[in-house]
Amino acid sequence: MLKTLQTDFDRASRAYCDTHGFTRDADWYILKLQEEVGELTQAWNRLSGRARLKDVPADRMHRDLEDEAADVLGHILLLAERHDLDLAAAIQRKWRFAPRDPDTPTDGDTTRDADAAGPPP
Repeated sequence: MLKTLQTDFDRASRAYCDTHGFTRDADWYILKLQEEVGELTQAWNRLSGRARLKDVPADRMHRDLEDEAADVLGHILLLAERHDLDLAAAIQRKWRFAPRDPDTPTDGDTTRDADAAGPPP
């Protein structure tokens, strides 16, 4: 599932950058991620009343937060794709569960391993 998302985001990002003449060098990936985290923070600040509302209705602010969260996810996946990061292995190692395809049935147990040492990071 993660690899499929990485490929899809990479294709969309490549098309966007080709259209607008951007070069996706090693720095671009981390800088774009940081930019998107800033936009997510800005959307959260508006939604939580910590920033000027700019005459934006509440339902629009919530949608903006969703959109910016999607951008952050996309840029994390792009960074992982570019630098050949195995996110599934890292999730299993750090969070102690294996990402799975949402269409794959499970035994219903969604809890983390009880023997895991401490909370996730």
